[in-house]
Amino acid sequence: MAIAPRNQSRRQGAITLLLPPPRPPAQGLAAVLDRLQREWQSEGHLAALWQAWPRIAGPQLAQHCRPLRLQGRRLTVGASHPQWLQALRFNRHQLLGSLRAAGFAVQEIQIQQHHAPPPPPPGSEQEAAVWERHPSRVDVHGLLSCPCCQRPSPGGELQRWGHCSFCQRERMDGAQ
Repeated sequence: MAIAPRNQSRRQGAITLLLPPPRPPAQGLAAVLDRLQREWQSEGHLAALWQAWPRIAGPQLAQHCRPLRLQGRRLTVGASHPQWLQALRFNRHQLLGSLRAAGFAVQEIQIQQHHAPPPPPPGSEQEAAVWERHPSRVDVHGLLSCPCCQRPSPGGELQRWGHCSFCQRERMDGAQ
């Protein structure tokens, strides 16, 4: 049987009680967001790639092409027009080099046509209707614990997938 460190146990008579480890000191919001961004970057999250995309692809290409999926070491990039598909194909090796230089472990780029629907205008009824039923709304669906990982999660996500969006992402990555 292992012995707990001195700062994690307390004796009361003949009984030794285990105490939780001391909490780390509170951090400021900027430090927490910076750490989250570093985690995304190190784990190859698509969110980090979206944020760095204009710098990686360049201002001209980034306006018309966007990363769609990052599965393992394969990145799928969509282009809005055949001309931009051709530009992506032509610049595939430079884009791969830029991705690697930015810290993304991408080995293969898959290119496809992608017509993203235009976003609803800010403040429109359409935008309000989409947000009204969004599964990540904590104020509508409540905040529960994910049955898989015990992280706090919006109830709408748990209702939709049976687990949180983090676990859903892991399952999607494992399926491909």
